[in-house]
Amino acid sequence: MSTAPQLVVHRDKELMAQAAAARLITKIVDAQSARGSASVVLTGGRNGNGLLAALAAAPARDAVDWGRLDLWWGDERFLPEDDPERNVTQAREALLDSVPLDPARVHAMPASDGPRGSDADSAAEDYAAELAGAAQPENHSAVPAFDVLLLGVGPDTHVASLFPEHPGVRETELAVIGVHGAPKPPPTRISLTLPAIRSAREVWLLAAGEDKANAVAMALSGAGEVQAPAAGAYGRSRTLWLLDSAAAARLPRDLYPPASP
Repeated sequence: MSTAPQLVVHRDKELMAQAAAARLITKIVDAQSARGSASVVLTGGRNGNGLLAALAAAPARDAVDWGRLDLWWGDERFLPEDDPERNVTQAREALLDSVPLDPARVHAMPASDGPRGSDADSAAEDYAAELAGAAQPENHSAVPAFDVLLLGVGPDTHVASLFPEHPGVRETELAVIGVHGAPKPPPTRISLTLPAIRSAREVWLLAAGEDKANAVAMALSGAGEVQAPAAGAYGRSRTLWLLDSAAAARLPRDLYPPASP
């Protein structure tokens, strides 16, 4: 069952990143207090990396017990290990290399020079197996109940590597898929599917910039998930859209309160 989206609109992308980082720190600390550990699914792109950089600079980051945090990814460019275009490489640079994570709890998606070589579908199966191994019986799912799953929203409404009208957005059985012929480079990717995304307790969608305004308006106007994949991304207990004023520009003002300072 989908949760009604909540919107938070900030004046600009810098404030949005800082506020999202503060919100994420609080959520991780709360989850660790309640259950001993926390799990977060990271996203790449300018907004995902902006949030991680803001988190690295946040004084409150030391409130997190980094050794009790599991990190997963929503999608990955299927490129060689350490390629600068890989989401995990960019995440390490923005944050991960500067905090004391447990390497065994950093679950990067496979690279194209890994054990499965250039077979993205087999690599996706490996990641699905890793997710299934971390799922608890009470999750009733083949993936863990992530505390927060972060998604950047593309100008075409794509989330993770699920693109409008592309086969992956129609997937209902698998948790992780190989993506072929993606409309933006590189063409081969690995992605969580919408069912896996919806297993998260909370899904946070990030969008900043006027180039995202049409996508945000479409996804929040009742469009179908095949045409607008972002419309199909929601959490079990909360769905949060974190926007700057430029990305929210085409939304009816009654959908959200005035921008915070």
